Amino acid sequence: MSANGTPSFFDLETAVEKVADTRFLANFHETWGIAGGTPNGGYLMAIAVRALAGTLEHPHPLTVTGHYMKRSSAGPVEILTERLGRSLTTSTGLARLIQEGVQRTHFTATFTDFDLATGKSVVHATPPDLPPPEECVEHPYVEGKSPKFQELIDMRFHPTHMGWARATPHGVGEMAGYIRFKDGLEPDLYSVLMFADAVPPAIFNVVGATGWVPTIELTTHLRRRPAPGWLRFRFTTRLLTRGFFEEDGEIWDSQDRLVADSRQIQKLMSPKARA
Repeated sequence: MSANGTPSFFDLETAVEKVADTRFLANFHETWGIAGGTPNGGYLMAIAVRALAGTLEHPHPLTVTGHYMKRSSAGPVEILTERLGRSLTTSTGLARLIQEGVQRTHFTATFTDFDLATGKSVVHATPPDLPPPEECVEHPYVEGKSPKFQELIDMRFHPTHMGWARATPHGVGEMAGYIRFKDGLEPDLYSVLMFADAVPPAIFNVVGATGWVPTIELTTHLRRRPAPGWLRFRFTTRLLTRGFFEEDGEIWDSQDRLVADSRQIQKLMSPKARA
């Protein structure tokens, strides 16, 4: 929700309609598309998780895994959910996203209740070391080339992590910076799912900004609801093997708390494959 309590643009364009106990309808909006209008993987994950939130007994997503088997496109989508199991503190389900009778992606997720969670916490990780937001570099959005959704997101990068945008990749697979919505929407668990797949891939700082790098599998672990304010991100890539690479991510809130970590496998497309 926005500051005045009305649904934000992101809320509206990830909304689902429950039409049966485990059946939902939604619409993939082209605003959140990447190459060829294919919806962003984090955007699809946020929609699937909204449907699972209407299916499972616990309120907050804890871990979500998506497999992106076939291209989705802008337009109507049917979401079929299934309850897979429940314990006292968690419940688990499956969401299948179907367009034109074909299953395009599926997501498994386990939910919990962060308000009731108890237990020891030990965090050895630390937030990325960043200059203030005003000293970082804004995302160089280019109309017609950059994914449309990046126009809606305020991304500011560590000044030394901009080699990909300057055609001078430095061989270190890391992207770090700040992220938030431009319309002032404060972060929540659904926007964190989107942000976990919104930043240009860290592989771009190794091989250059090569274009579309489709996600094959993405897992995001949510640790807590984020505090208001800027989120900070750090994404790293260490291994590129025969065109496939991993990307590990962390998202931290304004109170220096880890709110999510992620890992995904992506494909570095060759120019011939993208043609």
